[in-house]
Formats: sequence, C-alpha cells, structure tokens
Amino acid sequence: MSANDEAQGSSLSDPDLRVRALESILTGKNYVAPEALDLIVEAHETRIGPHIGARAVARAWVSPSYRDELLLDATAAVAEFADAGRVGDQLIAVENTAAVHNVVVCTLCSCYPWDVLGLPPVWYKSDAYRSRTVKEPRAVLAEFGVVLDPNVVVRVWDSTAETRYLVIPMRPAGTEGWDEDALADLVSRDSMIGAGLAREPGAQP
Repeated sequence: MSANDEAQGSSLSDPDLRVRALESILTGKNYVAPEALDLIVEAHETRIGPHIGARAVARAWVSPSYRDELLLDATAAVAEFADAGRVGDQLIAVENTAAVHNVVVCTLCSCYPWDVLGLPPVWYKSDAYRSRTVKEPRAVLAEFGVVLDPNVVVRVWDSTAETRYLVIPMRPAGTEGWDEDALADLVSRDSMIGAGLAREPGAQP
C-alpha cells in the first residue's frame, strides 16, 4: 500500500499523518529512538502540560495567600504542582479582573511556557496572531469569543525566551464552595493565555 493509499484510508487527521511520517523517517534513519519519542509524548501527557497551570489557577481562586505567592513568584508557586519539582525560570503570573484583561503573545517567534501549559496551539505561532494582538487586541479577542466591555483595560504581554507568562482568569460565577479539582476542570489552556475565559459551570470542555 502506498503512503497516499494509507492516507486516504486512514482516520487520522492530516497533522497526525505528518507526525507519523516524520516519526518513521527519524526512527528509520536512527536519528531518534522510538523509546525516546515515547518518553517525550508520555511526559507531555502526564507530567507537564496545561493541567499544571490549571491546578495553580484553581488554588489561587480558593486561597488568597497562594494567589499572592503566585503573583509574587510564579516560578516558585507553580513548582509544587510539577512532578519534576520545577518549572521554567522567570514565569510571571498576571491576573484578570473585572477592570483588566491580560493576553499573552510572542511577537518575535513563539515563546511559550511549555512546562506549565503544554504544547502551544497552532494559532499562537501564526503571524496573524503575533502581529494583530499587539495592534488590535480587542478585535482578536472578539474573534476568540471574548467580547469585553469598553471600560475594561486590555494589557498585552510579550513573551520572550527569558520571560513567560501565565494568565490567572477570572473565577466563574456560581462556583462558590467548589473544591480545587472541580475548579481546575474549568480552567482552559486558552484562558491561561488570555485568549479565552474560564469555562462556565456545566459547559463542555
């Protein structure tokens, strides 16, 4: 069966097929061991990723003292949720409020806190997002479904290789008394970039 036949008969998405093809080439030429790839995938699925940031946000929602720690030194505060006991240096947390909405972009390339938010979304690396978010942040946010009151101040943070950002989204109404695990399920990756809001109770992930 040719690669084209396999692609036509496969239920995998185009990006998945491209990844499989690249993996086959790299392992076939002995550039990368299959075991090493498995470890990388397993790490991103279980040990690092958006669940770490979500747990930190949920803790900040229920604990004012932890919230203060997170805003003061996010690298140290988030580390307790990382299995490796450490996250990237110079992680800065910024908090969304009724008066201020923060959104993160990397104007030079695609700097992103992988160890806290996992793999970056494709749109985060796009030229359109990187350029337009600085020039017209409200318009970009509206395209993501985040329509802000004109009185809300929008702050755009430019992520770099030295400094990464974590947005603490506003806690959804109707979650009083919820525990951290339940609250963490409401924290989406996009809300920790500022391109989205935390999920409302009962909303589908």
